[in-house]
Amino acid sequence: MTRKFGRSAASRLFLWLAGAALVLALVTAGLLVWEAQRTARAEAERVTQAVAATLAGLPEVSAALTAGDDAAASRALQPLAVEVMSGAEVDFVTVMDADRIRVTHRDPEQIGQHYIGTIPASAQPLTEEFTGTLGPSLRTIVPVISGGQLVGWVSVGVTIRTVTAQVLPRLLVVAGVAIALVGAGLAGAVLARRVTRSVAGDLPAGAIRDTLASAESMRTLGDALRAQTHEHGNRMHAAVALIELGRSDDAVAILTDSARQSQALVDQVTARTEGDPTVGALLLGKASQAMERGVEWSADIAADAPRSLLSPIDAVAVVGNLIDNALDAAASGDEPRWVRVEMARTAEDELLLTVADSGVGPDERTRERMFDRGFSTKPAGVEGRGVGLALVRAVVDEIGGTIAVDVSPTTFRVVLPTERS
Repeated sequence: MTRKFGRSAASRLFLWLAGAALVLALVTAGLLVWEAQRTARAEAERVTQAVAATLAGLPEVSAALTAGDDAAASRALQPLAVEVMSGAEVDFVTVMDADRIRVTHRDPEQIGQHYIGTIPASAQPLTEEFTGTLGPSLRTIVPVISGGQLVGWVSVGVTIRTVTAQVLPRLLVVAGVAIALVGAGLAGAVLARRVTRSVAGDLPAGAIRDTLASAESMRTLGDALRAQTHEHGNRMHAAVALIELGRSDDAVAILTDSARQSQALVDQVTARTEGDPTVGALLLGKASQAMERGVEWSADIAADAPRSLLSPIDAVAVVGNLIDNALDAAASGDEPRWVRVEMARTAEDELLLTVADSGVGPDERTRERMFDRGFSTKPAGVEGRGVGLALVRAVVDEIGGTIAVDVSPTTFRVVLPTERS
């Protein structure tokens, strides 16, 4: 299968990290802006509530409103309202009588007009956002009580423009934080690219994966050939010893049995019209490896089993790693120990590879992580690579295949697309 690799692994890693840093900076900046707006709004509400409650409790305010003369109340309270607006940094202070007639206002021409805003149904404070003569504002209205009677109201507000203006200085801090995050991310991306390039050069990520697949393929093929050589060597030594003892019939029987077992698998492999001879050779070697480890081997290769889109190297990596895991599980389990491999054509003209074993199946935690790179239930070292199943998943995913794992018995089912599917 011809594969186009594109950018180098180092460049891809740089782009991923740089992109992640940018996204992190944008998300952080957005959260900081939202928090700044929320804080500014909360501060404005607290100020209006405090100022309105304070004014409503002043004796001079209640006295002016109790007198019943709005003109006199305006002359007494308007200077106070102007002083409070300047000192407390609020945009308006409106004092009104019980009939909602303004006696103070930021715009003196509005004095004597009806108050624009919500008046609570009962004599209690209310904070709201309302659009009045000064535009949208956050305002708090508090009742003025004298002698147990409602004599008026005090409304104190801050316009939304003022609240927004309070946020602007904080945006400089937000921008600084975002720039710092992007800078740190880019520095980390450059460092990661440099380290990756020192190890992998300018190789594309796909080429690195292919290199790993090649190494795994050579390893599993080497193990299979070693086992096959070892098995044949043992049989030859036994046959020679029997001949020297004059038991030539037994010697012939051993060699004939060995040839018969190998020929049965060869016949299945060669019967495939679309099969991969490399995988066939691997299966022959794995059969010997299973016998060497005391595991019963069974391979059922359908004559019409199609050839997948995998390259020979990738096919050996997938099949070899699945069989290696099955052999390890079966060999470490109780009797009977067995491994079964099946290859067949699906109804959709895809290749179904099934590898089952008699070993103790993986628990739930292991099933969740078994395809993660670096995860392994084997001890640390050569046998505890944590690469095999992760590589299988990567190779299968790359061509659009699927992997399913069943238990009782442990069974890996891999569906691989073909040229006809």
